[in-house]
Amino acid sequence: MDWPALKAAALAVQARAYVPYSNYQVGAALLTASGEIVAGCNVENATFGATCCAERAAVFAAVAAGHRAFQAVAVVTNGAAPGTPCGICRQVLAEFGNDLDVLCFTPEGIEQQYRLSKLLPHAFTLK
Repeated sequence: MDWPALKAAALAVQARAYVPYSNYQVGAALLTASGEIVAGCNVENATFGATCCAERAAVFAAVAAGHRAFQAVAVVTNGAAPGTPCGICRQVLAEFGNDLDVLCFTPEGIEQQYRLSKLLPHAFTLK
């Protein structure tokens, strides 16, 4: 797993987050099955419900680029402890496979690693 490259991509895109309301910048970088890295940041909106999390932004960008399989995601958040993907992001990630490696970290170097199946043990599916 190329965690250093994923972390660097997540940190770079975190700086581009549009967060005028919460001031909580999040960056996410997905490693596709083909080895490409696709990143996304959170984009807030005055209506809050139209806000898009970094993890979903990365998934949507990856799908738009033709990717459907992912190996890992790195998510960077500010704060004393790393933040994990929200429930909606967990479900969106699980749509493409619940065996994804998830690395949550802070710019200061605090890290926590999970399997998506542990973060979302009963993902909704139509199968």
